[in-house]
Amino acid sequence: MKKLNRRSFQAIGTAAAGASALSIAGCKSKPTVAQEIYNFNIGKPGPSANEKLNIALIGSGNIAAYAYHEAQNENIVARCDVDSAMFAKSLDKHPDNAKAPTFTDFRVMLDQMGKEIDMVCVNTPDHTHFAATMASMERGIHTFTQKPLVHNIWQARTLKKALAKYNVLTNMGNQGHTYNGIRQLREWYEDGIFGQITEVHSWIGGPDWNGPYFERPGAFPPAQEPVPSTLNWDLWQGPTGPAPFNHLYHPKKWRAFHPYGTGTFGDWFCHIADAPVWLLDLYEPVAVEAEEVAGGNEYIVPDGVRVRFDFEKRGTKEACSLYWYNGDSSFAPKAPSDWTWDDKPGNGTFYYGTKNGGYTDARSNNPRLANKEAQRAYKTAGYPAEKYPRLKQSGPIRELISAVKGEIPECGSNFNYAAPFTEVMLLGILAVNHGGRIEWDSKNMRITNRPELNQYLKEPVRKGWEYGEDLWKS
Repeated sequence: MKKLNRRSFQAIGTAAAGASALSIAGCKSKPTVAQEIYNFNIGKPGPSANEKLNIALIGSGNIAAYAYHEAQNENIVARCDVDSAMFAKSLDKHPDNAKAPTFTDFRVMLDQMGKEIDMVCVNTPDHTHFAATMASMERGIHTFTQKPLVHNIWQARTLKKALAKYNVLTNMGNQGHTYNGIRQLREWYEDGIFGQITEVHSWIGGPDWNGPYFERPGAFPPAQEPVPSTLNWDLWQGPTGPAPFNHLYHPKKWRAFHPYGTGTFGDWFCHIADAPVWLLDLYEPVAVEAEEVAGGNEYIVPDGVRVRFDFEKRGTKEACSLYWYNGDSSFAPKAPSDWTWDDKPGNGTFYYGTKNGGYTDARSNNPRLANKEAQRAYKTAGYPAEKYPRLKQSGPIRELISAVKGEIPECGSNFNYAAPFTEVMLLGILAVNHGGRIEWDSKNMRITNRPELNQYLKEPVRKGWEYGEDLWKS
């Protein structure tokens, strides 16, 4: 039943009224906003691959171009953005979306059009992911949220509770989880080609916070500037703030500042570390240590980090350490000792196995063994049979659309996976922000060796932006 969109569900419920309701002379129901715009009929008996979904966007510029593209064969029935300048973005490629109503506050959009919306795409900065996602799920709307899923560990745990309560379909925006490579890697691993994997090293170059992407402020916090006429700055801050506006926060550059983003760590861990986390069940580290941190302060994220996550034995999988690096070339791992390829791979993950090493790229895709000859021999002998179904079309928004239409049972990066995955990342960021080692009691959601840091598991929220508190009462 959860895969039925609400338009179909309403049709089933109202069909029992029979012809008597239709025979009332002159009685016509008022068309919904979506019907008026798109002139389609609702009330089909169930989900169908040919039935278009009604999709709303929360956040309509920049990364939302990805949502416009993947949802282009569906109905975009509402668009929301706190900056009206964002509504014009991507319309050159998708002009039909211009007729969808626009809103400044997603809460108003959901109140006015929630019953007509089958699916929401949350494309906002990190600090408002949770509120927008919860507001959608509470209304029974299937929800896609960009990565990283949330901004603190309490929010990650709460979304798992929300998923159990509201029984909607969900997906997080790490594209690589929809690619064939991550599935093939797991088939190789379960075939035994790597043996036991005891170390994993994931990395990406950058950020260059002094480069063209980012203009480092001369003082912290950045000086107050006039708010652009197109921007509702109070709504942009959502549950965070209040703080004075500066152009470094919006658009795009918010990721560098602790209250709003999670830096390159939060931007890329969800892509690069997706394969090792899923492959090796790396969800509950017992300890996390920031081994090296360069740059950063109480306002801005560091330029470079090296973090180690330690995991105990998990079933038949031996104890394992996952290392995360981002920064300049000094923050990069060495290839496995059996590496024989001519090229030096770019951003991605090295796997240190007892039989073979391996590698996946920055999207957790294109797996290969570290030893070129071993790779050729494995291919010649025949890779294991496909065990994990391939998607007809890659992309997490397309995947969620397929799930809502009943074409697949569930999304790979649904919140039961994405929430604990994101929690691992957030523990690493917590270690970076406060330095040193954290010992983690996952079952009780507690830092045991430094209890003063437990206050950062949940961030303060401005009045009117509280979501999910009721889910912790039972």
